[in-house]
Amino acid sequence: MPAAIVTGASRGIGRDIARELSKTHSVVATYRERRDAAESLRAETGAEVFQYDVSAARDRAALLEFARERFGRLDLLVNCAGMAPRERRDILEATEESFDEVLATNLKGPYFLTQQAARWMAEAGQGRIVFITSISSYAASVNRGEYCVSKAGLSMAVSLFASRLAALGIQVFEIRPGVIRTDMIRAVEKSYEERIARGLLPQGRMGEPRDVARAVRAIADGLLDYSTGQVLNVDGGFHLRGL
Repeated sequence: MPAAIVTGASRGIGRDIARELSKTHSVVATYRERRDAAESLRAETGAEVFQYDVSAARDRAALLEFARERFGRLDLLVNCAGMAPRERRDILEATEESFDEVLATNLKGPYFLTQQAARWMAEAGQGRIVFITSISSYAASVNRGEYCVSKAGLSMAVSLFASRLAALGIQVFEIRPGVIRTDMIRAVEKSYEERIARGLLPQGRMGEPRDVARAVRAIADGLLDYSTGQVLNVDGGFHLRGL
């Protein structure tokens, strides 16, 4: 059975991705703090769970060693772990501490995990890598600038890794979610619903984690294997521009 790693899988988008992939893959699902949520995912899907801080180099190495011991192969890496700033602050008031924490988790960690995973995949001459980014990679939110910068950096990481790894038989993709109903937006969910009702999204509804999981499914099934570097917008049409 093919093997997959899904980071940030205890809740939200990552959880639905791990659920979906467990139908066809042996899955390692990582979590940072919510062991209860991770254990319920294990009970539901049979996935292996692994406590992991993506920003820590030792944890990245330990995760890949764990996957090697359990499965002996890696066919798919889904970089989903991420965080919003602990406190939304105007860009003129934001702190270096928040910037460093968000960039280490959302950009540096996935970048170097992908580097290590790609080396392993290259041994087999095949693999697929997915970065879950955000519409915030191009849509400016001045009260969470560090988050936007981290996601913009991930978008470039996709281009870099896709270019470098194509000749090695490894495809790299970006999935760019829009407004998705998760814990991350709970505090502002009502505001988003009101804006959607006023026409924010052409498709007229908030996204659900399963919408992103379905896009990962298409990649996992090899339906986009001649499209490395592709960006999949899972955003209800937010990216469209019209007059």
